[in-house]
Amino acid sequence: MATDRPLLAWRLAVTATAALLTGCASLAPDAALQPLQQAARKHIGAELQMAHTEADQARITARVGELLAAPLTAETAVQIALLNNRGLLARLQDLGIADADRVQASRLANPGFSFGRSSKGDEREIERGLHLNLARLIALPWLQPMAQRQFARVQGELTLQMLTVAADTRRAFVQAVAAEETLRYMQQVMQAAEASAELARRMAAVGNFNKLSQAREQAFYADAALNLARAQQARTASRERLTRLLGLWGAQTGFTLPARLPDLPPEPAGQPDIERSAMAQRLDVQASRAAAEQTAKNLGLTQATRFVNVLELGLMRNGSNEAPTQRGWEIGFELPLFDSGSARVAKAEAVYRQTLHQAADVAVNARSEVREAYGAYRTAWDIARHHRDEIVPLRQRILDENLLRYNGMLIGVFELLADARLQIASVNAAIEALRDFWLAQAALDQALVGPAGALPTIAPGGPAPTDAKGH
Repeated sequence: MATDRPLLAWRLAVTATAALLTGCASLAPDAALQPLQQAARKHIGAELQMAHTEADQARITARVGELLAAPLTAETAVQIALLNNRGLLARLQDLGIADADRVQASRLANPGFSFGRSSKGDEREIERGLHLNLARLIALPWLQPMAQRQFARVQGELTLQMLTVAADTRRAFVQAVAAEETLRYMQQVMQAAEASAELARRMAAVGNFNKLSQAREQAFYADAALNLARAQQARTASRERLTRLLGLWGAQTGFTLPARLPDLPPEPAGQPDIERSAMAQRLDVQASRAAAEQTAKNLGLTQATRFVNVLELGLMRNGSNEAPTQRGWEIGFELPLFDSGSARVAKAEAVYRQTLHQAADVAVNARSEVREAYGAYRTAWDIARHHRDEIVPLRQRILDENLLRYNGMLIGVFELLADARLQIASVNAAIEALRDFWLAQAALDQALVGPAGALPTIAPGGPAPTDAKGH
């Protein structure tokens, strides 16, 4: 029995070493979510939650119901999306997968045990073996940091995905509210066009209106009907897109939107050092840097293990009823006769150089995107202010003056209706300009933390709207 003590001691040492190496890693889903929750609070002022139990899901559903009970704001829409967007919630499950991979990488492979029994006449022989993957034990100090970096990479990707969903929701909210406003004004234009067309028909019937003027009024009525149909479709499409981002269905789709967009800020936000801010905050820049560092460290691992692909340590204990017990150990490894590992090292070096260029490309694009986003933001603010302070008041003054002229019987009803239509059109253009500003604001906020996607463009101005007489 005393002869088994060295073997027992060695087994205990291996077990203790494995426990020491693997005891520090454990699954922590709540801790894995904390960086994303902190980013949600910092960048968008919202809370991110994940349901692990039915009770958690019931609380989240109740919270969504509370937010839907009142007219939505941009902030409440973003909060609902973070709690209820199914695509985002499905993507967040990658956190659990990456966390499990991180923990798995810190654990040794299970040892193998073999047992054999053979007999020859009265002689019986029993073989017992214990095998441990020594190569994994040697590589464990490298594998653990690699898995941790991979876990951090997934956290960064999901943070960017969460912020993208929030930005998309904010844009969809702005477009939905603007579409509601536009539809109301298109209905007013339609009412004016109907009245004008009906009046023209009646006057033509009694011979007080020529056919050319009547055709112009009818053409304006036809255009108004077409624009109303387009506004109705735009309203439906924008609302449905917002519904999808909020993850709503059934009775939840009857949510209420505010009557109008928020007012234009008194002054545009100043960004004196926007490029430096972007380099410090953008998650894609941070991820590209981390990828380059991880690749460099992976290259070190490739060089360290280029000659060690399979290395196993085995213990042997053979017993026989007619011979003393045999004990021993064995180590098996590959001989690098045909594959010296140079190809793997060359591949790792090429991948590393690739990540360096990719990181530089991300940084260049990030600087350009924030400059473009801020330029679009400032231009959109200037255009919206011009509509609000110049065009709309001017059209209103023209309408007021012509109303006085109409009361004094200096102009006819058709001239008054034409000016009323132009005043409504100017208000609608102001709504679109205000919408474009808030879209540019959302794009700028997103560009400061990650890729902004398709940035809003300021279309060159077309011809001014005309009345039924072509004025």
